[in-house]
Amino acid sequence: MGTVTIGVSIAVPEPHGSLLQERRAGFGDAAAHGIPTHITLLPPTEVDGGQLPAIEAHLAEVAASGRPFAMRLSGTGTFRPLSPVVFVQVVEGAEACTWLQKQVRDASGPVARELQFPYHPHVTVAHGIDEAAMDRAFAELADYEAAWPCTGFALYEQGADAIWRRLRDFAFPGPTVPPQSPRQGAANTAQRPPR
Repeated sequence: MGTVTIGVSIAVPEPHGSLLQERRAGFGDAAAHGIPTHITLLPPTEVDGGQLPAIEAHLAEVAASGRPFAMRLSGTGTFRPLSPVVFVQVVEGAEACTWLQKQVRDASGPVARELQFPYHPHVTVAHGIDEAAMDRAFAELADYEAAWPCTGFALYEQGADAIWRRLRDFAFPGPTVPPQSPRQGAANTAQRPPR
């Protein structure tokens, strides 16, 4: 069957996803329209295509062990100079994302892998473009805010055309948690998945 490149991520829902994708394209990031707006749980990973059923079964188990949580984005950050990335910050839901990505990459599972950099949940809005455009992305989205209840994540595959396509969604069991206000969110940790 050959190798395929997969990724696992939390999709940023509408209208936020399209807005940030258009802004990313507007900053001159040529990859913007091939990458749905997301928070990464498993970075691009090459696997044997025959492993996909086992990977899907593993991801279904991970989802079953989680639960919905509040997600909130606010302001910008950057990984420069270490990596040429400007991002929108995850200010609520980061602990849950960190827990999930550890489960996805667990050493006992089919996509165990080490990361190049320590995990830091974020939404990329500029990558590998010129410094002036990176500065513009950082400044223009500094006041950006979005919030939604995160109810699951998805498995994606990168096509030969470099476009990422969703293969399957994995929903968390349990009731949906409403997004928290900034004041409530700082103190409320009840929405985290179990450890």
